[in-house]
Amino acid sequence: MDFRFLGNSGLKISELTYGNWLTHGSQVENDTATACVRAALDVGITTFDTADVYANTVAESVLGDALAGERRESLEILTKVFWPTGPKGPNDTGLSRKHIRESIDGSLKRLRTDYVDLYQAHRYDHETPLEETMQAFADVVRQGKALYIGVSEWTADQIRAGHALAKDLGVQLISNQPQYSMLWRVIEPEVVPTSRELGVSQIVWSPIAQGVLTGKYKPGAPLPEGSRATDEKGGANMIKSFLRDDVLERVQGLRPVADELGLTMAQLAIAWVLANDNVSAAIIGASRPEQVHDNAKAAGVELPAEVLTRIDEVLGDVVVADPAETAKASPPKRLI
Repeated sequence: MDFRFLGNSGLKISELTYGNWLTHGSQVENDTATACVRAALDVGITTFDTADVYANTVAESVLGDALAGERRESLEILTKVFWPTGPKGPNDTGLSRKHIRESIDGSLKRLRTDYVDLYQAHRYDHETPLEETMQAFADVVRQGKALYIGVSEWTADQIRAGHALAKDLGVQLISNQPQYSMLWRVIEPEVVPTSRELGVSQIVWSPIAQGVLTGKYKPGAPLPEGSRATDEKGGANMIKSFLRDDVLERVQGLRPVADELGLTMAQLAIAWVLANDNVSAAIIGASRPEQVHDNAKAAGVELPAEVLTRIDEVLGDVVVADPAETAKASPPKRLI
């Protein structure tokens, strides 16, 4: 496993990060979830990403239990705050001082740790002054409950404003966690250049486009039984935009590229996002331990420039690269 610095900081994280968004506490049993975490540790992954909203806080508890007994100093644990949790009262969401303060304490208890390495704003809160949010995050850092702060799915302008406030408050905003894959490149025009300038790295989610880039979804064919696309709790709504025949036909064109490199299509997809020098880590999830072992083989793979060009040619105009899509990720109002 290779390790990369996270933003302009001294913290290194494993370039493959294990995430439990759709699995722990909802899609798989706890024993299987624990086995997946053990598999991640076995292949050298030390960085684990979760959020309080995943399975309405249960995913954090499952991860905390799975990591119990591991040397805390040898791990990097990341979590997030924003979306509604708990009984979903009027203050159980967003990035207010109240919600951040209460949420970090709940996350630490569930994760069975005194601190997280990175605490992330899961979305941008349009209803809370940014100054309030950043002051609350700075307090979390000063209290020793988080070492660094990050954001997720913020626009370039939002990252710039948050980074400036964090700097004024004496804390480090070092990361952004966006969706990024061969098919979804909306961060490239604006977010990545701004992040490079500011010393902010990307920790990217869905590098295999919800499984579409594995090639298992075929144009004109029924959806595979038991796949994510058929599981309403497991992300079926999010994968729909990729399930057009024109997209799936282009994706099948990547198979010869992967075969020539001796990679699976999933490994090719993960290696592709890691080829971006502003990406510190690709988040991988799993519902079975063997998926972790397979995906881990993408670590350290370097794709030649001609391969990257060929991938662009194969995918053509099905790639989404409109930077305006990032702003759509954060709701204009809190959900409750």
